[in-house]
Amino acid sequence: MPDSLPPCPQCASTFTYEMDALLVCPECGHEWSGTAPVEGERVVRDSVGNILADGDTVTVIKDLKVKGSSSVVKVGTKVRGIRLVEGDHDIDCKVPGIGPMGLKSQFVKKASD
Repeated sequence: MPDSLPPCPQCASTFTYEMDALLVCPECGHEWSGTAPVEGERVVRDSVGNILADGDTVTVIKDLKVKGSSSVVKVGTKVRGIRLVEGDHDIDCKVPGIGPMGLKSQFVKKASD
C-alpha cells in the first residue's frame, strides 16, 4: 500500500485506497476526490456543486436577460470553452447567438460533454 495516499478526512484511517478517480476508506466507507485543491487556490463551482475548470462546457439553467439589450440567453443553452476569471461574474465565455459575455457560476451546470 503506497504511503503517498492521504488519510481519511472523516475517521483519519491510514488504510485508504484508490478506486477509479476516488479515494476510499475501508473502515468508514467514506469516498472523496483525490484531487483536492491546493490551499489558497480559488475553486469555482456550478449550481449543483461540480467544480468548473477552464475549457469546460456548461449549460444555462435559467433564462438570463442580457444587460443593455433586449436579448435573452435561454435555459438549456450550451456554452463551450469557458474561461474562469476573478470578480462577480466568474465565467467569461462566448454565448451562441449573443457573443462574448460574463456569467455567474450559480446559473450554469457543468455539461457531460
